[in-house]
Amino acid sequence: MVSKSKKAVEIFNNGFNCAQAVLSSHSEEYGLDTIFAKKLGGAFIGGIANNGELCGAVSGALMLIGLKYGQYKDNDIESKEKTIKKTNEYLQKFKNEYGSIICRDLLKYDISIKEEALKAKESGIFKTLCPVLVKGSVEIVEKILEME
Repeated sequence: MVSKSKKAVEIFNNGFNCAQAVLSSHSEEYGLDTIFAKKLGGAFIGGIANNGELCGAVSGALMLIGLKYGQYKDNDIESKEKTIKKTNEYLQKFKNEYGSIICRDLLKYDISIKEEALKAKESGIFKTLCPVLVKGSVEIVEKILEME
């Protein structure tokens, strides 16, 4: 059986962005069809529409946390607080491992600037670093989702 982190990397290597790969690797476990997961994650490419902001691998993981713990009933303070707690745990672990949650900081290129985006592509970083971040994000979020 292929691990979820390897599955996410395969999805990424098949042309999907980091958020789509991370979210769809686990989405069905939490009631979200993989087609919808991929569609939902579509705008999170390159740190949200290639703006270099929040890393897509992080965005996908946060959506998974929301799928498992997110509030869906009125005045459900417990779910809201648990989601915040789990999100902060995830963010801290990702920052500790990779130094940032911001795409441009992780890539060392500001892909919101055309010239920088071209340099990033030429460097091959999307094929070397991004799969590492996707894999690592899934491994971190799996631990968060398993903790009770």
